[in-house]
Amino acid sequence: MRVCHSVSAVFDDPNLVSCAGLVPVVALAERAGLHRLIREHVRVPGTAGSNPVIKVVALVAGMIAGADSFNDMDLLRHGAVGRLFSAVRASSTLGTFLRAFTFGHVRQLRRVSDGLCEGRCS
Repeated sequence: MRVCHSVSAVFDDPNLVSCAGLVPVVALAERAGLHRLIREHVRVPGTAGSNPVIKVVALVAGMIAGADSFNDMDLLRHGAVGRLFSAVRASSTLGTFLRAFTFGHVRQLRRVSDGLCEGRCS
């Protein structure tokens, strides 16, 4: 079998959802307490730190979907993904959020991770 190089695939339908598999993952994370743990433990100062729950969950979802850079986070805004998830932020907004992090903020995320992995939502 060989790949035919004269064929080009185009996915330009606005109703396509390339990462629909994130729906059960994000729902499970919310049910496990991720959103509440972020709300309780993550505090980033300034405007970059507004809505940390939305931004952290978007970053986690993007990484699960294969994003490994700020620009790759745009995959959460392609096609009809916006119909599945509310309040998806632009990759530049997520980058600004992460650039505001210090070591203390990383420890806050570690507390969220520990609480989620241990099933302790307190």
